[in-house]
Amino acid sequence: MNEQSKESRSRRRLAAAILSISVLGLGLLVAYGVRAHGQRQAAALATLQQQEDMVPEVRTAIVATIDKPRQIDLPGSTEAFNSATILARATGYIDKRFVDIGSRVKQGDVLAIIAAPDLDQQLNQARAQLAQDQAAVQQARANANLAQATNQRTNTLVKQGWETKEQGDIDRLTYQSQAAGLQVAQVNVQAQQAAVARLEKLTGFERVIAPFPGTITSRQIDVGSLVTADTSSGTPLFSIDRTDVLRVRIFVPQDYVFGLKDGDAAEVIVPEVPGRIFKGKVTRNASSLDQATRTLQTEVDVDNSAGFLRAGLYCSVKLQVPRQAPTIIIPAQALIFDAEGLSAAVYRDGVVRLRHLDLERDDGAQVEVRSGLEPGDQVILNPPLDIQDGMKVKPIAVTQTVATAGY
Repeated sequence: MNEQSKESRSRRRLAAAILSISVLGLGLLVAYGVRAHGQRQAAALATLQQQEDMVPEVRTAIVATIDKPRQIDLPGSTEAFNSATILARATGYIDKRFVDIGSRVKQGDVLAIIAAPDLDQQLNQARAQLAQDQAAVQQARANANLAQATNQRTNTLVKQGWETKEQGDIDRLTYQSQAAGLQVAQVNVQAQQAAVARLEKLTGFERVIAPFPGTITSRQIDVGSLVTADTSSGTPLFSIDRTDVLRVRIFVPQDYVFGLKDGDAAEVIVPEVPGRIFKGKVTRNASSLDQATRTLQTEVDVDNSAGFLRAGLYCSVKLQVPRQAPTIIIPAQALIFDAEGLSAAVYRDGVVRLRHLDLERDDGAQVEVRSGLEPGDQVILNPPLDIQDGMKVKPIAVTQTVATAGY
């Protein structure tokens, strides 16, 4: 009985010891958990405080006004300075042809000769008729002189009573009739002279002449071809272009029109001729903008005396257009788009000031600001997404804005 009591007491002591150890372990675990939680909470509070106290670092650029001319690149096409299609002015057959496609000619050069026997015969006939009319004038003048002399004698005899008044009237009216006949003959000569001159002019068209220096660009006839002269359906013979000076046609947008004037220098670039610039000059414009495109048709003349360029080429024309007033240029990376519109963040006295902008021009890399900024403003580049007016920032790099060549 005593042994059982001793064993029972031993078991109770062991259980008490185990319970004490368990309670102690649990207490240690609870203490460790409370301490770890406190450390995490302290770290979180420290992080929040650090975030609240942190001042973002930003890159900035100082803006300035620019007044140099703006460069504009416009597509264009080259055209012959003069271009004409030469039509037949005499009906006949091509007797001789002196030029072909690509022939260079001077003004007045004979391109072809038209054989027009019918026209030549008409001229010979007209000249013969003119000679006949001129002889008729001589005859009418002689008859008029005779009638004048007879009338003078008869008039004297009538006054002296040696001739009747009736004969005097007859001789007087005969003289008037002969004088009128002389006038008719003289007018006939003038009319025939005009007919001869017209036919001589037409026979002159048997020689096809170059109207200006240039190059033959097309030929529609050959020796033996029948050609007809007609004001509406005359036979085309040749086409000729003057290319020692080329016109380059461009269309200038409205916002560049007011700074552009005749005489301004231009540079013409042909893609197939890299590295070479052809000098030109603005020479004329349409003076009125196209209502559909709001562009001004303008022509640039380019010297092509060397014959290197061709009419019909695609090209690019560079113009330097003076500004109407100085403007401010900023990088596109300084722009902020939000619900209130377009703005830029300006660094001043350690804080951010948001400025609403009115843009005049945007080329993708830089923008031209009409209003909203002032010279010397320090704009923030790539502003943070959460940027606000009055927010504290710290500039780490300050640069000076530089406009690209397009401005």
